[in-house]
Amino acid sequence: MSDTQTLIENRPPSVAGLFLERVAATPDAEAYRYPVPSAGQGPDEWKSLTWAQAAERVYAIAAGLIELGVQPEQRVALAAGTRLEWILADLGIMCAGAATTTVYPQTNADESAYILSDSESRVLIAENAEQLAKAVEKRGELPELTHVVVIDATGVETADWILTLDELEKRGAARLEKDPELIKERVGAITKDQLATLIYTSGTTGRPKGVRLPHDNWSYMAKAIAATGLVSGEDVQYLWLPLAHVFGKVLTSGQIEVGHVTAVDGRVDKIIENLPVVQPTYMAAVPRIFEKVYNGVAAKARAGGGAKYKIFQWAAEVAREYAKVAQDNFRRTGTASVPFGLGMKHKAADALVFAKIREAFGGNLRACVSGSAALSPEIGYFFSGAGIHILEGYGLTESSAASFVNPGEAYRTGTVGKPLPGTEVRIADDGEILLRGPGIMEGYHKLPEKTAEVLEPDGWFHTGDIGELSPDGYLRITDRKKDLIKTSGGKYIAPAEVEGQFKAVCPYVSNILVHGADRNFCTALIALDEAAITDWAKDNGLEGKPYAEIVASPVTVEMVDGYVKQLNEGLQRWQTIKKFRLLPRDLDVEHGEITPSLKLKRPVVEREYKHLIDEMYEGSREA
Repeated sequence: MSDTQTLIENRPPSVAGLFLERVAATPDAEAYRYPVPSAGQGPDEWKSLTWAQAAERVYAIAAGLIELGVQPEQRVALAAGTRLEWILADLGIMCAGAATTTVYPQTNADESAYILSDSESRVLIAENAEQLAKAVEKRGELPELTHVVVIDATGVETADWILTLDELEKRGAARLEKDPELIKERVGAITKDQLATLIYTSGTTGRPKGVRLPHDNWSYMAKAIAATGLVSGEDVQYLWLPLAHVFGKVLTSGQIEVGHVTAVDGRVDKIIENLPVVQPTYMAAVPRIFEKVYNGVAAKARAGGGAKYKIFQWAAEVAREYAKVAQDNFRRTGTASVPFGLGMKHKAADALVFAKIREAFGGNLRACVSGSAALSPEIGYFFSGAGIHILEGYGLTESSAASFVNPGEAYRTGTVGKPLPGTEVRIADDGEILLRGPGIMEGYHKLPEKTAEVLEPDGWFHTGDIGELSPDGYLRITDRKKDLIKTSGGKYIAPAEVEGQFKAVCPYVSNILVHGADRNFCTALIALDEAAITDWAKDNGLEGKPYAEIVASPVTVEMVDGYVKQLNEGLQRWQTIKKFRLLPRDLDVEHGEITPSLKLKRPVVEREYKHLIDEMYEGSREA
């Protein structure tokens, strides 16, 4: 048995157990950094917690929950954005032997009530008055809910059933004074198959389903991430992803096992400001962030005038060529060498363009992990050539997030890498990816028939994704099984592939949906990035106009049409976009058109904009 197998197979039953081990091993090492907003207009002040300081708060939260009567495996819901207290509360819930139900802060009152009710959550830890108000409004529908604990108590009136996090921690600390072994005993009693987390898939269709993830899933993930060797105790992680999402949550497990520093701040509008302050060595993100950075750099270069834009376009091509050649040579020879001439061009492009991009990311970034949706290979190659190494990974809520990840230096853009140690994969006859291993869920909460649809008795999980495995084990995702388009001419099209290519071509796009199922040609609904298109509008006679007016303008439509033609040049005839419509606003979470993890909800968008789709097919043979 290899060292890796031993490490994974001899894992403790829970991450709560791993947390106790980490605190004992490195009590005085820095664990977390978090921002404290300044009173005036100045920058935020960043503060730190050691593992021992974090543990003091975690154990107090755990004991406080026990004081409120929370029993092992009972659910405690967490409705908050990504912040230090989310992590401390989640660890506190696990150390109490209870299970965390995650709720996105953007979730409306009706859906929040459904999740709290379906999960039978006993306590809700709410971020602020806004999250508390949802529970107050729906309290009559939540007979199981006995208490709400509020993190930021500004404007909150406490009551018998409403207390602040500070009050909960004080109650817990008092209990621990009387019973100092309480937490150690609770954690020691946790079994590996005991429920740790209930995550409701935001789902691209229908009601969310609760995915039951036992303690063993997270313990396995922690050990498997450590076994990849991608992160070390010297790393600084910048964590901004939603912790209610499985991708954010898995990063907290890996950190506990490895013991590196994590800087936590979920405010997306602060990312650009925070990166030079935090100077992370690695961070995880979703493709939309890399698309926004790429589009922002391209738009800035364009705004700088023709010469600057030409330099950027030249540098972008050099980056892509350099990355493709370097990766190909690494695959064949084990060294990422490039011909002398290309190396010299790359050196010049680095001085003019790439070094500034790396500085914007903080200057120390070793690698980024991208997941949750497909990253356009052209954007991936651009960043790779610019020295921002994006390691694509793959997993689902049902597989505890991380099933595949690209292996460090040997990463291959356009693939999601190799399976994590201990995870098995096979491709079904119809191309569907099947997974088996310790990261796979126990099942869907109170939905045995839905569980049986995707989980075979021998443990193989049907992902619903289509993919291909290379001879040496790299996986490429081609599309969601249910999202494949079959035209009326019988040709299959993967819309995500075409959409990704357009995002690499057009610097103004925010979201695009390709349509064409049972039609004789493909069309697209395109939403533009508000900041990028507003900048463009200044130089094109539309300065000061509102977004809806800019996108309705013939000059904007003509500009986007140029990019659509450029896209079509690289596509098969049956994949080409024959018509498109620009949407009057960007797609968003609030309207239910994208999930909180920024995945497109195709049925919702197609229903919302059916009139535009019908308009594009008017007069065609099937109309």
